[in-house]
Amino acid sequence: MKPKPTHLGHRKRLKARLSKSGLDSFESHEVLEVILTFVIPRKDTKPIAWDLIQKFGSISNVLDAKEHDLKSVKGIGDTAAEFLVLLRQVIKRYFYEELKTRGSLKSPQDAAAYCRASLEGEKDEIFEVIYLTTRNTIIKSERITIGTIDRASVSPRKIVENALRHKAAGVIFVHNHPSGDPSPSQEDIQITKEISDAAKVLGITVHDHIIVGKGSYYSLRANGYIKKS
Repeated sequence: MKPKPTHLGHRKRLKARLSKSGLDSFESHEVLEVILTFVIPRKDTKPIAWDLIQKFGSISNVLDAKEHDLKSVKGIGDTAAEFLVLLRQVIKRYFYEELKTRGSLKSPQDAAAYCRASLEGEKDEIFEVIYLTTRNTIIKSERITIGTIDRASVSPRKIVENALRHKAAGVIFVHNHPSGDPSPSQEDIQITKEISDAAKVLGITVHDHIIVGKGSYYSLRANGYIKKS
């Protein structure tokens, strides 16, 4: 009989530890190691997990990575790369549905939890609108533009028309800064003012404009750029 591969015993111990105490005691590479066992059944996933951390620096950076970049790591094939990308999308859906289940957005922190899951780590600049009812319940979110965010690409008229079409009483704008610094530019501030003015005419409340950076966010309302209605 052929001896069993040594990584099988290690994998069994790892999963037993996971079952007993969860991920709190796991190092970053161990978290990835466990995740990869579900899509790489016949290999030792420890060195692959180490290589992912070495290349990308953190779990969040791994989940933010594109498929072709993930597959540049030895041992990561199509299935594993697709799974890691999918995991990121599942996290986004979790935050979105958790907020909908909760019923309403009560603070910039609530909105930022969804926004960061949606946009943090995106390589392109994206402008997204969250449409809300009078009770701040999420109707839906919608990506308006991908690419450079400026007054030519983000039309106040289009956003107000979309809000009316969705029967929204309020909106939250969110976009990301791929550079990682969430501080607003003068263009960001001016866009916010122009859309807010257009929305106000039709009785639509602009609750916030949240800019997502790397590991942080900036609320234009909290910093005085959007006045309370």
